[in-house]
Amino acid sequence: MQIINAIGRRKTSIARVYVKPGKGDIKVNDRELKEYFISEIHQTTVKQPLVAVKVDGQYDVTVNVEGGGVKGQAEAVRLGIARALVEFNAESKPVLRKEGFITRDSRMVERKKPGRRKARRRFQFSKR
Repeated sequence: MQIINAIGRRKTSIARVYVKPGKGDIKVNDRELKEYFISEIHQTTVKQPLVAVKVDGQYDVTVNVEGGGVKGQAEAVRLGIARALVEFNAESKPVLRKEGFITRDSRMVERKKPGRRKARRRFQFSKR
């Protein structure tokens, strides 16, 4: 049996994804998908590549994810699954590329600068 692994990243989240042929089980950090990602939106985000390629229910997915928040983790898992599906079947790449699941979203939080309240926000000006 062939197990494909891939890495997905988003913001500060890193997801290590292991995909193998099976009956459609998705486990995230040794928990079920619905137990780990409680929101329906995040569950849908994770399944998007499988649905786009029409292989939902044909692969078992195991994920180790860490860092960041819930949305960043869900999108990191989505990227990892998409990369693994391309390794299984290269013909699915144009479909996933068109949906935007192959592209790594490189946006990160901008660091705070000295003399500023946040990254760009200045301290409040006091005239007197």
